[in-house]
Amino acid sequence: MASGAYPLHPILLVDDEAHTLASFDIALRANGLTNILRCQDGREVESILKTTEIEVMLLDLMMPHRSGQEILAQASRDYPDLPVIIVTGVNDVGTAVQCIQHGAFDYVLKPVEAERLLPSIGRALEIRRLRRENSELSSRFLADTLAHPEMFAAIRTGHPKMQRVFRYCEAVAGGQQPVLISGETGVGKELIALALHQLSGRTGQFVAVNVAGLDDQVFADTLFGHAKGAFTGADRPRPGLVEKAAGGTLFLDEIGDLSHASQVKLLRFLEGREYYPLGSDLAKRSDARVLVATHKEVDTLQREGVFRKDLYYRLRTHHVHIPPLRERKEDIPLLLDHFLDEAAREFHKKKPTYHKELITLLKGYHFPGNVRELKAMVFDAMSGYTSRMLGAEAFRAVMASERQAAINAAAADPEQDNNGHWLATVDRLPTIKEATQLLIQEALHRASNNQRVAAHMLGITPQALNQRLKRQ
Repeated sequence: MASGAYPLHPILLVDDEAHTLASFDIALRANGLTNILRCQDGREVESILKTTEIEVMLLDLMMPHRSGQEILAQASRDYPDLPVIIVTGVNDVGTAVQCIQHGAFDYVLKPVEAERLLPSIGRALEIRRLRRENSELSSRFLADTLAHPEMFAAIRTGHPKMQRVFRYCEAVAGGQQPVLISGETGVGKELIALALHQLSGRTGQFVAVNVAGLDDQVFADTLFGHAKGAFTGADRPRPGLVEKAAGGTLFLDEIGDLSHASQVKLLRFLEGREYYPLGSDLAKRSDARVLVATHKEVDTLQREGVFRKDLYYRLRTHHVHIPPLRERKEDIPLLLDHFLDEAAREFHKKKPTYHKELITLLKGYHFPGNVRELKAMVFDAMSGYTSRMLGAEAFRAVMASERQAAINAAAADPEQDNNGHWLATVDRLPTIKEATQLLIQEALHRASNNQRVAAHMLGITPQALNQRLKRQ
C-alpha cells in the first residue's frame, strides 16, 4: 500500500467490464479513497480475500465464470465482517431483497451516481471501523497487561487508574476518529497525545499547537495555511499545520477556548476531511488524525451553549480522561525520584537523599498544578540544595504560598466562596472547639500521624499542635 493511502486496507472492485472498473477507480480517488484493488475475473476473488484484508467490496452480479451471487454467499459465510455493496444493472426488487437477505450491505443500480455510491461506502467504512475498535476495546480491557508499555515510558506511574487509561489508548490508537483528552492543568495531556500517535503506527509527523487565544483568521491560517496574496503581507503561499501533519497526527491543545467561528471551521474539516487555505478556492484533503485536549469541562460548555454540540460529539468519539495527581498519590514517590534524577543532571549535582517525611508532606498536599507543579517544586528545591539530604523547606514554602493565594482569592470574592464552600451544605455549624478537633484529626490522618507534617498542613508550629493535642 502506498504511504498515505486511504482507507488502511483496500476497497476491492469486482466487475468483468474494464471501463466500469476504471470509472469507479477514478470516482473513488477523486473523493480521497485512494487504496483500491481491481478484479476483472470473479474466479480470483477467493484468493484475494484469503491473502489480503479487504475493507469494503463493490461487487457486480452478472459476470461470466462466477456470478456475484456465488461470491456474495461465500463472502458472507467466510468473511462476515466484510461489507459487500452490490453494484449492478439488474433492476429487480426480488434480486435486491435476496442479496440483502444473503448479507449484502447495500444494493446500488447502474449507471451509478457518485452521490449514491460514496455515502454507502462511507457508512460501510464507518461500520468496519466500529467493529474493529469494539473488538480491540474488548480485548484490551480483558487483558491485564499492556501490549506496548514502552510507548508510555515518559509517563511515570504505577497507578491502576493510569493503567486503564493506557489500555484504552492502545485500543483506540489505530483508528481514524478524533480523541478528546481531558484533565486538569499539568496532568500530562500532551504526553498521552504523543503516546497515541506513536501507538498508531502513522508515518507522518506529530504536530502540536495550542489554540487558546487564536482569533479566527490566525486559527484558519495556522491550521489551513494561505495562498499567495490572501492578505497584506502574504507574498508567498504557506502550508498549514493540517498539511504538515499529513499521514500523521494533529494535536490541538486547549480546544475549550476555541471561538464559535473557529469551531465551525474545525467541524467542517472533521466532517469532510477537506479544507481551503485562506485566499484559495481549491479544496485540499488531509488524512491527519486529530487529537484535542482541554482542562475545561467541555460537556458543561456545550450544555451552556459556549461550545457547539455537533463539534463536541464529533470530537469525543473517543474520550481519554487523565486523573489528577491527588487521586493517584501513590505515584508521588515514583515521580519524586524521576524529577530528582532530571534535576540532578540539569544542575550537575549528585542526586540527593531525602527523609521519608517529605513523601508524607507531599501526599498531604492537594497539588492544584498536578505533576507539572511537583516537577517545578523539585527543580526549585534542587537549585538551592547543597547538603547530601534534600530538605523539605522549599516544598513547605510553595505549599504555604498556595494556601495564602487560596485565602486571598476567597477574600476577594466572598460571595462565590460562600456559594461553593462545603460549609454551605452543613445544616449545623460545628463549634470552634469541634471544628478544631475535626481539623486536627483529619490533618493527622492525612499525615499518617506525623505531627510535624500535620502542623504544617494546619499552618501552625509542631509545638502548638502538641499543646492542642494535650488539651483534648
